[in-house]
Amino acid sequence: MRAIGIVLAGGNNKRMRELSYKRAIAAMPIAGSYRSIDFALSNMTNSHIKKVAVFTQYNSRSLNEHLNSSKWWDFGRKQGGLFVFTPTITAQNSDWYRGTADSIYQNLNFLKSSHEPYVVITAGDGIYKLDYNKVLEYHIEKKADITVVCKDMPASADVGRFGQVRTNEDGRILEFDEKPMVASSSTVSCGIYVIRRRQLIELIERCAQEDRFDFVNDIIIRYKNLKRIYAYKMESYWSNISTVEAYYQTNMDFLKKEVRDYFFKQYPDVYSKVDDNPPAKYNPGAVVKNSLISSGCIINGTVENSVLFKKAYIGNNCVIKNSIILNDVYIGDNTRIENCIVESRDTIRANMTYLGDPDNIKVVIEKNERYVI
Repeated sequence: MRAIGIVLAGGNNKRMRELSYKRAIAAMPIAGSYRSIDFALSNMTNSHIKKVAVFTQYNSRSLNEHLNSSKWWDFGRKQGGLFVFTPTITAQNSDWYRGTADSIYQNLNFLKSSHEPYVVITAGDGIYKLDYNKVLEYHIEKKADITVVCKDMPASADVGRFGQVRTNEDGRILEFDEKPMVASSSTVSCGIYVIRRRQLIELIERCAQEDRFDFVNDIIIRYKNLKRIYAYKMESYWSNISTVEAYYQTNMDFLKKEVRDYFFKQYPDVYSKVDDNPPAKYNPGAVVKNSLISSGCIINGTVENSVLFKKAYIGNNCVIKNSIILNDVYIGDNTRIENCIVESRDTIRANMTYLGDPDNIKVVIEKNERYVI
């Protein structure tokens, strides 16, 4: 593909509550064995984009460890590859990334040293499959300056946390409201953009000269009447995990057979870093219904409608329902957990009860020292 890729994975927001205290949102576990950023990187490599930069910043240790080898996404190559950029202190600059446009500006040499004519920019917190070649073909066909990937959301969806767009019959964006108080449209931006590389350099440099730092507000919205900005409609599954409720619902979606088949049994594949864990073990008395159980798990109790990530231990007579158990969690005997997300590397003592509400998911964090001598 005649494009390079940029994955914006440095942001943070408080709507993830305790879940973002020790990891970037792009590093959030998804569907048992994946991380959120795996979907963007898999789309890049499946679209034959050979050169991809990931911009990390907030709580990036877990994310950087996940990206420590590019071979899992087939970026281990002589030409191109996977590049991870963090804020760098220089003689001219000592700032963190002050926004999405500023993160691109601080790494502008990556764009200037590349030769591909187009750039695909995407966020690291989207769960979807997309062939960026089709977006680029649409971009060229419309002779667009910028193409924004959008999706029509159902009436029940909370669209207030997204940028909302309104287009004309030809697909050109007429209005773009970033997270408005009152929803004006059910068509939202997916945070995926295609733009010509030279034009991106020009716009980013102009933003820097004017002390503007945000890609959406200072480029998309500011230039919507001056540039030809078009919307490409995505018809397939798409979810953004930027809130606790959205993160919970996205993982619950993977309990649906049609969603699992779409992501994991239909070409192209989704790739991730592989851990050498043994298969899940179900001891006598274990009962598992409609759940995802990852490698390394040991189940002694009852698990229903739940997602268990790697190396979770469920004790005797435990009941886990409608919950997400993150990596390396030990749950003691006779414990009941419903409508909860249990943080990774937690130890839940025996005989405990944690009950959340379907409309108010409870995040469980037990600060117990498991390895006391």
